Amino acid sequence: MTEPKRKRGRERVYDAERTRGMILSAAEAVFAEHGFDGTSVDAIATQAGYNKSLLFQYFGDKLGLYTQVLKRADGEMSDLLTRLFASLLAVNDDAVVLQAHQLKSFLTAMVQALFDYLFEHPRLMRILNWEMAEGWQTFAQIASQFPPTDMVQLEPFFRKARQAGLLRSDFVAMIQLTLMVPICQVYLSYLPLYQRLLPDEDLSSASELVRTREYLVDFVVAGMMSGPSGTKTEKDA
Repeated sequence: MTEPKRKRGRERVYDAERTRGMILSAAEAVFAEHGFDGTSVDAIATQAGYNKSLLFQYFGDKLGLYTQVLKRADGEMSDLLTRLFASLLAVNDDAVVLQAHQLKSFLTAMVQALFDYLFEHPRLMRILNWEMAEGWQTFAQIASQFPPTDMVQLEPFFRKARQAGLLRSDFVAMIQLTLMVPICQVYLSYLPLYQRLLPDEDLSSASELVRTREYLVDFVVAGMMSGPSGTKTEKDA
């Protein structure tokens, strides 16, 4: 006799999660269109098709909703990178000598994953563009809720790469890694402009996007890694 109650309980949980996800998707769309300051809770409620009191119930206020929009994307990107690089991070073991091909594979996979994710999530990209335009003032209020756990894992990898002579620079590892995001972001954000400037080029085709992604891979790898033998040129020294 208790089974129907358990089933209804599961359905309520499912409905709550579904509602929450729909609100987040609606909020992401409005934030992408108008930025944080230009967005109202009323506009999000209208987009989501729910009463704004429900938004307050789930997320507290507009900043809380904005935080959860970014946390959802951050979680997806973290999961993606964790899956892609779990085997590569095993080289943190001091008994393992890091090889050039391992670092190149790491950088290649990371640029490819970030490019693909941003291309598939244009709303997130627009939100990041708004943040840059406004000096990251809104994100600064919630930055403490985004601990750099990925960087904590990856810094030993970068330190080992530097010790092996595979990196051109000992510049801050976190900055070197996170710069891959704006490199991909800037190209994709400029793509409509490039298409207007070069109307005879089909820059948005699948083949051209793959070609662009590989160009960015080469750009990052050549900029970050020393020569194949691990030696530096006189300029790099």
